[in-house]
Amino acid sequence: MNNCKRITTDYLVIGTGIAGLTSALELAEAGEVTVLSKESFAESNTRYAQGGIATAWAKEDSPEMHYQDTIKAGAGLCTPCAVDILVSEAKEQIEKLVAWGVEFDKNNENFALTKEGGHSKSRILHAGGDATGKEISNKLVEQVRQHPQIKGQDNSFVVDLITEDNRCYGAYVYDKEADEYLLYQSRAVILATGGSGQLYSFTSNPEVATGDGIAMAYRAGAEVMDLEMMQFHPTVLNIEDADEFLISEAVRGEGAKLRTANGQRFMSEYHESAELAPRDIVARAIKQELVEQEEDYVYLDLTELGADFIKSRFPTIYQNCLALGIDISQDYIPVKPAAHYFMGGIKINIDAQTSVQRLYACGETACLAVHGANRLASNSLLEGLVYGHRAAEKIKEEDYKLVTEFNFNSAAKINKSDIDLTSLKRKLQNLMMSSVGIIRKQNDLQTALREIEEKLQLLELRLTEVKAWEVQNMLTVAYLIMKSTLLRTESRGAHYRINYPQSRAEWKKHIVIQRQNEWRAEKIEFKETSSFTKN
Repeated sequence: MNNCKRITTDYLVIGTGIAGLTSALELAEAGEVTVLSKESFAESNTRYAQGGIATAWAKEDSPEMHYQDTIKAGAGLCTPCAVDILVSEAKEQIEKLVAWGVEFDKNNENFALTKEGGHSKSRILHAGGDATGKEISNKLVEQVRQHPQIKGQDNSFVVDLITEDNRCYGAYVYDKEADEYLLYQSRAVILATGGSGQLYSFTSNPEVATGDGIAMAYRAGAEVMDLEMMQFHPTVLNIEDADEFLISEAVRGEGAKLRTANGQRFMSEYHESAELAPRDIVARAIKQELVEQEEDYVYLDLTELGADFIKSRFPTIYQNCLALGIDISQDYIPVKPAAHYFMGGIKINIDAQTSVQRLYACGETACLAVHGANRLASNSLLEGLVYGHRAAEKIKEEDYKLVTEFNFNSAAKINKSDIDLTSLKRKLQNLMMSSVGIIRKQNDLQTALREIEEKLQLLELRLTEVKAWEVQNMLTVAYLIMKSTLLRTESRGAHYRINYPQSRAEWKKHIVIQRQNEWRAEKIEFKETSSFTKN
């Protein structure tokens, strides 16, 4: 470790989605910023977001209406003050995106607003029809690349955070291109590493979404919260030998219908809002239909929307499906639910501070229960934007001093292990999908937890491969998800346990887990939603 090359920067941002890049651009006003991406700079969950970003923009809408829709979708587990901040600061932060060059779609001179499931008003701004995330990512990456105070580093895998006495002083990083280990030391660190969808065998998330930020924060002693809350997107393309591809919520917002394999509509039997019901309800309804019909997919029908409208409003979806032989203006799309968004994550306060000093988190890797037990459509990009901004503002306010003297010992490296990492990862993904999926059963959960516990010795090994570190991180987060899921003996939002099918008033609280001493000995707390305040 003493021979490890040290790099000093004022602020270290880990992750290149909307949360990380927003915070980097704002921190650059106060000092030098280094932004790390474990793959290419443009690769993040943000890039794949199709639907859009929500805000009360129209005259007939208001932040209060947006607030109420978010609270309702969250099934009693939202943090009210966090939601208030989200909707109140939305317009100002979106105007900042526009100033950075993001071009949202317009009708004449006004933004084109769409309505999606769970929203009472049309309030979704979108870009490129169904390429909102790509437009935002491209423009933010461009801004960051051009900024003289920001240094971006691709292909940099963060092995662990550097902490001492519950303070974070930087990160231990493997540079894949140079094949060397680096020690980044900084005044503050922001984790914006995205989601954990790759823990599941069927997901809308890219390969990079392996829960790294949550795992490294947990190892560093930070509290994690609501890890039982994984959202499944109802409509992901399901064709044999084809990659998973998200079919945006906006498609149903524009009038598309869900049908069984026999062509019958079914959503009105499950919810008064039919296809525009909250995501957890739509996903469970589809799952129920798949079980009853003994099918592997349902259909999404856009044919009544018209070819011209489909091609202009959903060009990405249209072209991707056409390449697979499906003309969505004439043919139904086979879909089923997939792991999509992690409502749980590293516990933060309203300024994005974690329980470890100098360590911040924002975006999907963080959790302040803005989304509660079920995220409202198109609130994810907004959360990354608003809380990425708040993280940067708080760090500038704190004015931390750089600390370069600290104890950090990297354990001795071992040679490439004989563990079949590909097989282990695949088995873990299948286990998570079957046991902690849309519908969860007591026996399946207990069996799965035992299987994961049998593999925990892998966490004690000091490996030297990126794939191995990812599997270790995935195993850590999977274990914590299992623990949290078994603890919550009720059903709420995205968390549905067939043995406990009803919500229970005593469970209107959050499960918070923290590592103590040996990593298996967790400190578990339960926090009421009212314990989070603006003050």
